[in-house]
Amino acid sequence: MSPSPDRPLNDVERDRMDAILSRFHSEDAIHNAEEVDGFFAALICSPEIAKPNEYLAEIWGEMANDEAFADEQELQEFLGLLMRHWNSIGRKLEEDDVFAPLLFEDEEGTVYGNDWARGFMRGVSFHHTAWEELFVDELYSPLVPILALVYEHDPDPEMRPYKDGIDAQRREELILGVAAGVTAIYEYFGPERRRTAAELGGGRRQAEQKIGRNDPCPCGSGKKYKHCCGKAAL
Repeated sequence: MSPSPDRPLNDVERDRMDAILSRFHSEDAIHNAEEVDGFFAALICSPEIAKPNEYLAEIWGEMANDEAFADEQELQEFLGLLMRHWNSIGRKLEEDDVFAPLLFEDEEGTVYGNDWARGFMRGVSFHHTAWEELFVDELYSPLVPILALVYEHDPDPEMRPYKDGIDAQRREELILGVAAGVTAIYEYFGPERRRTAAELGGGRRQAEQKIGRNDPCPCGSGKKYKHCCGKAAL
């Protein structure tokens, strides 16, 4: 029996997803589960709806399926793991007070967060125009800790936010800022995201865009469409 699409990944399943991601050798691919977590968080927060056929190409880059997967069964396994992780992020953002990013530790137990931050900003770039209003001064603060981690090791010293580096205390503060910032961004774009999801489910009648009442809601909440944005379309 296949796992429920609503069940979060356990440690073994996250490691499995991470192992498959490590096979994607294209420079434009996403290479680990931490980066996928950031990428998905941005797409779920976005006021626009990301289609799987679009964002999957971002994940594995230019690598063909027959290079990355042993067979069709392994491809379907990987897609199932991604879908469940997407749903679990959506539920966390919809239900929890503060979002907790998936961050890996190194051999000494240190968490850095750079891969997560790069994944998030890649998701922002996916719908860059829709995010532009968040970059004006009074709304910029939720992105500051994320951008600090993105540019921590930038080759151009002028792009680095902390010229003397990020010490352990400051890194902890930045990661806490990431969690709070993602929660704030999700709430900020909520009304626009729900309007977009309602249009996709109710206003557009093309068969390829129709969302089933029992399908996962495209807003990323992890709920069924009929129990979430589908209410607005009825």
